[in-house]
Amino acid sequence: MAKVSTGTAPSEHSTESELDWIQMRKDFAGIHAETTKEKMARKINENPLVPIGCVATLTALGLGLWNFRKGRSQMSQYMMRARILAQGFTVVALIIGVGMTYGNKEPAKK
Repeated sequence: MAKVSTGTAPSEHSTESELDWIQMRKDFAGIHAETTKEKMARKINENPLVPIGCVATLTALGLGLWNFRKGRSQMSQYMMRARILAQGFTVVALIIGVGMTYGNKEPAKK
């Protein structure tokens, strides 16, 4: 197997990498990185119908499974149908939210 040479000594390469890393840290020092909690709060504020639909879906699923366990098949079926409606509501809310988000963005300048 042939060894490929990069043309720089190992110490020169590592020093150059360290300098690039330090410069990059200086460039990004003033930028605030959004935390997961902040991002979730922002997304909920942008489109509050999606979390409402998710909660409705989970509630219907939980009640449906609980009724199934208790042997109430009629109520269980009703709750599973309610879950499907809640899921449909969530998907529609998500599509509307995405449409509104991309509709509000300015077109790219040429």
